[in-house]
Amino acid sequence: MATYAALASLMSVLDQIQDHPRISNCFHKKQLESLSHLVGFLLDFVEITHSHVGVLSEEYEVLESDIASASYAAEDVIETHVVDQIHSGLILLDLQSVIEVIDSVKDKIKRRAPRIRCLLLLMVEFDEELIQLLDALTGRQPSLQIIPIVGMGGIGKTTLARNAYESRLILNHFDICAWATISQEYSLKKIFSKLLSRQTSGVGQEIEQQLGQKLYQRLIGRRYLIILDDVWSIDAWEKMMFFFPDNNNGSRIIITTRLSNVSIYFGSSYFSKKFLDEDKSWNLFCEKAFPQEEVCPPQLEEIGKKIAKKCKGLPLLIVVIGGLLRKSSCTQEYWENISQNMNSILDSEEQNLDILSLSYRQLPAHLKPCFFYTGIYPEDYEIHLSELIKLWIAEGFIKPNKIKSLEEVGEGYLKDLVERNLLSVGRLRLNGQIKTCTIHDLVRDLCIKTAEKEKFFYFIRFCDSPRALTKERRILFLGKNSEINHDLLSHALESAPLTRSFLRNAGWRPVRFRLLKVFNVDYTDSLPSDIFEQINLRYVWIYYDFYKHKHYSRELPWTVSLLWNVQTLKIGGFGIFYAPTEIWSMPQLRYLEFARLCLPTPPLRSQEKDDSIVLKNLHTLKTVVDLNLSEEVCKRIPSVKILKIKYNDFLPERSSRETFIYNIGCLHKLESLNCQLGNVQPCGNLVRNLKFPTSLKKLTLSGRKIEWEDLTTIGSSPNLEVLQLKDGSMTGSEWNPVEGEFLRLKYLFINSWELKHWNAESFHFPVLEKLYLSGLLHLDEIPLGIGEIPTLALIHLLSCNESASMSAMSILEEQE
Repeated sequence: MATYAALASLMSVLDQIQDHPRISNCFHKKQLESLSHLVGFLLDFVEITHSHVGVLSEEYEVLESDIASASYAAEDVIETHVVDQIHSGLILLDLQSVIEVIDSVKDKIKRRAPRIRCLLLLMVEFDEELIQLLDALTGRQPSLQIIPIVGMGGIGKTTLARNAYESRLILNHFDICAWATISQEYSLKKIFSKLLSRQTSGVGQEIEQQLGQKLYQRLIGRRYLIILDDVWSIDAWEKMMFFFPDNNNGSRIIITTRLSNVSIYFGSSYFSKKFLDEDKSWNLFCEKAFPQEEVCPPQLEEIGKKIAKKCKGLPLLIVVIGGLLRKSSCTQEYWENISQNMNSILDSEEQNLDILSLSYRQLPAHLKPCFFYTGIYPEDYEIHLSELIKLWIAEGFIKPNKIKSLEEVGEGYLKDLVERNLLSVGRLRLNGQIKTCTIHDLVRDLCIKTAEKEKFFYFIRFCDSPRALTKERRILFLGKNSEINHDLLSHALESAPLTRSFLRNAGWRPVRFRLLKVFNVDYTDSLPSDIFEQINLRYVWIYYDFYKHKHYSRELPWTVSLLWNVQTLKIGGFGIFYAPTEIWSMPQLRYLEFARLCLPTPPLRSQEKDDSIVLKNLHTLKTVVDLNLSEEVCKRIPSVKILKIKYNDFLPERSSRETFIYNIGCLHKLESLNCQLGNVQPCGNLVRNLKFPTSLKKLTLSGRKIEWEDLTTIGSSPNLEVLQLKDGSMTGSEWNPVEGEFLRLKYLFINSWELKHWNAESFHFPVLEKLYLSGLLHLDEIPLGIGEIPTLALIHLLSCNESASMSAMSILEEQE
């Protein structure tokens, strides 16, 4: 949806400017705040409009057009100023004229029809249940109130609580708001850590009682709202209730649960989310299937009631199926078919798109532009979710959240699209989370057709003769690069000064787009140096072929530091890049990945113009060659979660890997480490002397040579779930694990040419789920104790000897 995308993009620009240590000086602070407030109002209006109105009237379409135009104009003015000032020096921009344009649109909304004014009230009031809940949360009762929300799974308890939790009324009313999910298998330590907004791995050896006391001290004297989601037992509540003080100031606790007896336990009224009975289900079905008459034709009543009954009282399912039938032919045969298979899609492809479009129209406003972006990938393409989320962030589609990172919010958006069956799950990560997804061809067709209709994307197909692109903001290439007339294309693109996104073209480089934000090129054999002069870029993805030019290294130009707002910088392919010192002055960086990258030593703080610049947003750093993790480097990248480093064999022996990686424990948020250690020099006591951060969940080691006994250091990592020992990284013929280690390890990969004797019992890997063995040519057997691990689901062997294979078969027979 273009209007929401325009507003979200503008809001993202405003947020980035206010957070930037240098660029914020180009603007008046109060004007930025005023403009942000106006844009926030319009965002709320658009979201509420699309939540409560089915098909938009012409009046709404005109309003949305005005909003989009004003938003794009404001963004153009602001970003053009930033680009100009980076080149020529910082000069304050007066935003008053921009504010007046946006404010006039707001006034226009308020002056329009009573129906629109009712929608404005919905920004505060929402639906009846939410109104009642908000009243209970903000009521005058001063004592601490426990408010249960009770109902069956999937009926909307968490949604109701979340809507209240995220409403502006609640955020302004309470001093502290915190959320924790309890579930059947709960940990008080995790619950208290979540309520304290701390990572479990960061609480060290603190016991539950200590964390509970810290929570109590944080809450004492403040008005707070606590959400305890998915409580399965009274026992869980009784263990934590003493840490919630009654400050006599209107504090509240919401508990969502499936337990019907909670209202009796708490002695208070509760909110009950129940299934609709048959009468209410039928009435809602008729309302959606026959919006004009709200009465079902007599000949369809019997089969219609069967369909409504199959929805099992779930309002959302009734609405979707009712809407589907609203678009269908009202014949008994058709309805019988729908009854037999609720997901049946019949007749022509065009009708299929019409039916599918109902799913799109029912999306929340914030998901519509995200859904459009799933159409940029070719048919049958496996979409990497992390890449898709980066694009959403670059476009400004992700709403900031004080509790979660932008990436985590984006994962929630993706989960929502998957749950709506607009995306299908592909591969899973080793930790069980979704890694890739796919989009059905028909859904992709819907995506492209609707995005083009709403002028969200301009599509260039191989058979097109592109017209002038004076107003196109996102350009997407469909078809093969060789089939595009590049002369005509270059001429057309010269008239595209407002283009912000340039996607999925191979080989062509846009050099005239002053305000370009997204540059995604599948392949190029000529890396444009001037791409780093497109200083408005947020996202750069290029696959560069070094070998075609017979050179294997290249220096990144210093102008890369002019990319004031770049978040993702990824250059794939082969070869090595040498980064300039200025790369340490790019505070918006979130994701940095190269085939191989040499980072310089950070400049001394006294030499910098601004010694406060820390890459606090950087969460992924790949693949850095010979990285010296000095204390200063660790201070510059405090938020890194994913790190991939490679140490060459030619490093001097004494100053080598052991010294370079010694401070790895200073990266307190590190969750995934991939370390390639080289293949020639022995690693000595490298691993044995390291102290890994307690946050570490995944460790991949390759190269050699690490002694098996040194794995004790790794095994003591309290949160390690995945361990991959690749490329013969281990040396020695015998491994004797120690009890009490690897307590959370779920995935183990071993590639070792030397291992002969592996002496292990089930208690050495108590929760192991998957075991992968590769290239074990001398292993006498897989320990039988491995087969006694209750959680073990898979043993996979590749290029192992016969004795290892036979022992695996023995374990399988024992389990059967």
